[in-house]
Amino acid sequence: MAMKEFPNILDLGDGSKAWENDFGIFTAKVYLPKCDLPHEIINYGFMAPYLLIFAEQDYNLEEAKQFADKNGLAEIAAGYGSSVVFIYPTNEGGWESAPKDLFSRIIDETRISQYYKDGCARVYDRFAKEFKDWYIRGGLHRSYIYGFGASADYVAINCLRTIEGNGLYGPGDITPAVCILQNLSVIPDILRRDIPVVSIGNSEEINKVFAEGCDSLLVKEKAEYIDDFHSFIKHQRRMVGNLDEEADLDELGLSVEPGYLTVPVSPDNFGDDKEQKEHIIGYVAYYNKGLTTKGEKVPLVLCFHGGGDSAMCMVSLAEWHLVVNKYDFLLVSIEHHMNSTATEVMSLLEHLKEKYPVDDTRIYSTGFSMGGCKTWDLFQEFPEVFAAVAPMDATFEVGTNVFARPAVRLNQDTILPVFYVGGEQTPLPELPFQAEKCRERMEYVLKVNRAKAEYDVCFEDKDSWKNPIWGIDGDVICTAKDENKKSVLTMHLFESENGCCYCVFGSASNQMHEMRHLNCENAWKYMSRFKRLADGRIEGGKMKEIEDIFAEE
Repeated sequence: MAMKEFPNILDLGDGSKAWENDFGIFTAKVYLPKCDLPHEIINYGFMAPYLLIFAEQDYNLEEAKQFADKNGLAEIAAGYGSSVVFIYPTNEGGWESAPKDLFSRIIDETRISQYYKDGCARVYDRFAKEFKDWYIRGGLHRSYIYGFGASADYVAINCLRTIEGNGLYGPGDITPAVCILQNLSVIPDILRRDIPVVSIGNSEEINKVFAEGCDSLLVKEKAEYIDDFHSFIKHQRRMVGNLDEEADLDELGLSVEPGYLTVPVSPDNFGDDKEQKEHIIGYVAYYNKGLTTKGEKVPLVLCFHGGGDSAMCMVSLAEWHLVVNKYDFLLVSIEHHMNSTATEVMSLLEHLKEKYPVDDTRIYSTGFSMGGCKTWDLFQEFPEVFAAVAPMDATFEVGTNVFARPAVRLNQDTILPVFYVGGEQTPLPELPFQAEKCRERMEYVLKVNRAKAEYDVCFEDKDSWKNPIWGIDGDVICTAKDENKKSVLTMHLFESENGCCYCVFGSASNQMHEMRHLNCENAWKYMSRFKRLADGRIEGGKMKEIEDIFAEE
């Protein structure tokens, strides 16, 4: 029952807004507190908590606002450009007879998208090239359920277990990230230990059950919503069913700095703003505090997210922030980059060089999925700008750009080191054995980068390839293990005519179409060995040097 039309937005007069909708088995009242963040330019959706208030009574919009303001939930939401979502069942009897699958039905009506407004997300079908319905804007990976009395009883009986539904990447585990339960009158039925619980004002008997059945528990006599959120709740996220505790970026000493730039729309732009004279490019910069004030030039990595993701999503999922923290460089993740051309990205780059002390010899690019395609586009159109690139998990036809149109320029002879990785179990065409365009991309890159190897394999003969993934083996093969994912990253190093390694092709076992920290860290280790000198030459990357960095623990 997704919303076919954008809901009627109520202006509450103090900069806050609200709307409501009947989704059949429940109603949702969405309160958007006043927010000073550039949340209309920077998509905070993936980082924002999904504050699901299973309301003890069916509040009207004004009552919902008062509740959220009084308890500090509005302040939490405003800190992420987000909203507070009040849920109440429509069945007779309220929570006592609410459907057992209510949470999964809520998630069915929830999305994160690049297209969003006033607490709503609109889904765009990239293949059909059309917009679909409107949904509640929220991320199930940060779904925090607040229950009170009867609604807490409902959660304690029905939600402390594995819940299946439509997740981030299709059907799967959508179990809540945290349950905050106040004034229970029932003994909780705990069927899954890894669901963190905040128990507020509950009996010793109930807290004993929580203590025995939950791996992570916070017991409070009285709710302190803001403190509880920052000290316990916000660190919990659930990715594809697995709970992990996210690092606190401030505690790591990381600066997270949003920004934006208005640029002229280039003639080759076929994105959302193609009819406009200018448009805004948003970005988020990540760097260790103090890095930009040392008086030294710093390496810069431009980062491009996947088609259904966002700038912050890319960094968080791939844990690029941990790589930044460990190796001390500047990473700038570009928002909604598919609305911008490679030419416009160059305008943004000039802006970043004015704002930060960027080392011109050490500018790199990486990206996942459609962001990988954007990085391939930069390889084609502006190779002389970069010292190395790391497109990941996507290839597309040589000579085309992310708009599926001819690239403005096709690099034929400018060497640009490439680190590429794809998932061995992905359903999408990422690797040469999966599609001709992937094979052609590798052939093209090896040729431009003057590899010694002859890449003369035919896609039609893939069943007889020497290497079943790439067609041929690299001159050197290195591996790295990902114990958490029970995966191995296999990297084929190709030697170029001058004895340097300008091409690394990698594949990750047990990997679907997804971003992984191990891939990103090895991408940085590779890219960081190269400089683009003032005369245009590439410095660094001797074969033994590259082999040694992948051998490091």
